[in-house]
Amino acid sequence: MAITAQEVNKLRQMTGAGMMDCKKALTEAEGDFEKAIDILRKKGQKVSASRADRETKEGVVVTHVSADGKVGTLVSLTCETDFVAKNEEFVSFANAILQAAVENRPASVEAILALPFEGITIGEKITEMTGKIGEKIEVSHYEQVEGEAVVPYIHSNGKLGVLVALKNVNGAEVDEAGKDVAMQIAAMNPVAVDKDGVDATVVEREIEVGKEQARQEGKPEQMLEKIALGKLNKFYKDNTLLSQAFVKDSSKTIAQYLDDVSKGLTVSEFKRVSIG
Repeated sequence: MAITAQEVNKLRQMTGAGMMDCKKALTEAEGDFEKAIDILRKKGQKVSASRADRETKEGVVVTHVSADGKVGTLVSLTCETDFVAKNEEFVSFANAILQAAVENRPASVEAILALPFEGITIGEKITEMTGKIGEKIEVSHYEQVEGEAVVPYIHSNGKLGVLVALKNVNGAEVDEAGKDVAMQIAAMNPVAVDKDGVDATVVEREIEVGKEQARQEGKPEQMLEKIALGKLNKFYKDNTLLSQAFVKDSSKTIAQYLDDVSKGLTVSEFKRVSIG
């Protein structure tokens, strides 16, 4: 049967799908709009496209550490609702993506999406699942860290994950200390390992804020720089991991805690990912 341009446009308005896809779906469905919508949904990508502006504030974070304990991988798979995030199939898919990342060590999220999965790509599988459940799904984070010892931590809600890499391990048993530090990172959200890791633009901003605060307090102009640098040191103490007070024993910094566990033990790198 002949499908009119008006019918094609109507389906396009209803679904957000492309004109040619709508025409093919209507032709296949013999003009039945409900069947045509089902055809488009089964293709998945059409639903995915129409949900591109949706926010994915739910999901799951999953981690893996290599058998030698030196490489950690983290993936977060996000969706729109908590109901989907807790679905067994969704969680299983997140772990399958993680395993693919572990085996292939892709360079980016985009590279993960191009990896093969059940005869198609991971990106195509995500599109297929989007069409199946009617929610936007995306791989929102992918991180890898390497170190002498890597320790993972997943918060109890499954929406926050940390990987922490330790150095100067020197044969010490560091799993418990690594977990303590990972929990610290989860709770306190430091911006860097130490002050040397803080982005220069952040440092500049903190100095300017410190100067303006001192100026508002009526401090002499010639004192502003010194006062701002004092405030910057306080920022480092509160916001860089090794300088933070250890949440389990505030009499120690994280640096001191790790040194007590094993002389010279410290953190080389960490990644923290939170959904929502």
